[in-house]
Amino acid sequence: MTIKLGVIADDFTGATDIASFMVQNGWRVVLLFSIPDNRTFIPHDVDAIVISLKIRSCPVEEALEQSLKACEWLRKIACCSRFFFKYCSTFDSTKEGNIGPVIDVLMDELQIDLCLICPALPINGRTVVHGYLFVNGQLLNESDMQYHPINPMKDSNLLRLIEQQSKGFAGLVDINCVRQGELSIREHLHKLRCKGARYAVVDTLLMDDLLLIAKAIPDMAFVTGGSGLGGAIARYYTGHSPKKTSSMKTLPSIRNKKAVILSGSCSTMTYQQVTEYQKEAPTMALDIDECINNSDYVHLLVDWVIQQPIKGLAPMLYSTQPPGVLKLIQEKHRFLQLSKIIEQIFAQIANELRKKGFNTFILTGGETSGRVVQSLGIRQVEVGAVIALGVPWVYDLHSDCWLALKSGNFGEVDFFYHSQKIFH
Repeated sequence: MTIKLGVIADDFTGATDIASFMVQNGWRVVLLFSIPDNRTFIPHDVDAIVISLKIRSCPVEEALEQSLKACEWLRKIACCSRFFFKYCSTFDSTKEGNIGPVIDVLMDELQIDLCLICPALPINGRTVVHGYLFVNGQLLNESDMQYHPINPMKDSNLLRLIEQQSKGFAGLVDINCVRQGELSIREHLHKLRCKGARYAVVDTLLMDDLLLIAKAIPDMAFVTGGSGLGGAIARYYTGHSPKKTSSMKTLPSIRNKKAVILSGSCSTMTYQQVTEYQKEAPTMALDIDECINNSDYVHLLVDWVIQQPIKGLAPMLYSTQPPGVLKLIQEKHRFLQLSKIIEQIFAQIANELRKKGFNTFILTGGETSGRVVQSLGIRQVEVGAVIALGVPWVYDLHSDCWLALKSGNFGEVDFFYHSQKIFH
């Protein structure tokens, strides 16, 4: 078994995101939802292993410990020689981390002196120009990411962002250098290394730019970035153009599906998707006061889900709110970790529904998705059909469960309809 790439992802939606991009570009991928051990079975013909961690917003010491454990397994058990740290294409983090500290500890562990910083995903509107990260043409700090409930982004300059939370300085590989091709990129990386730069931020405007970058770095043992670069690396190896769907796992019959939607993301797109879904399907918003004060609230929500018709569109429970409402809720409960409380509520709901035969879970939000998957005890999945860019169906053979884990701003406005339509 020769593993071409070992990926450590900082959240669960990001893990499915990069796994789906690599699968679409011709690789066979195993996706693990926990740090594996000696008993973890890996098929012999796998090209990449993706280990999903829940470390984006946890204490930095915990993030470093889990990252090192994942890296150690990939090196010693899976015998990987090349590594990828995957984070969000909007560089979700605070001034303290956790992106920078995790990169640093992995660089030290792997004895790397220079690594790439490449979060761009142009096909989803995430581009980097002169080192500045844009979201659909807006500077990151002027986009809706400035209102993120956990990691509000107040700067868009990736060089500043990485330097604030790490222990070295960053250099830029600008778009002119990238467009001149792989030789130009390699020469510029060499110059940055000679100057003592520890991080190389790479401009990226088009998906084809990512392929040029992938061609320039086949010998780099450690790179970091978003799913776009992961897909480009797979495409470099296979020479395949991206496919719209994956045939790795056939979707089950609609007759076997017992589904629920749990939406924890408060992104603008998810709010639009929830609003659209409300027009045709049963939905219920979580009452934050009840989440905090009513110990029976989970059972009331589970009962509501069970009472909805099995046939037709899946019922939805959501905590998704627009920025203005979210701000008022946060001000009212400013001394409580609301996100943790809501994650726990969703996890308990999923557990109770699983006991009652529910086998299909559509989840939004990286933190919500991670907590629910951990609660369900799902450890390893296969990647199935792609619902939207970066959002595939994944299947757990052990529990016979299907999951769709959607990062906040991914998908079109009809995402919830479309995800279920694929089952027909």
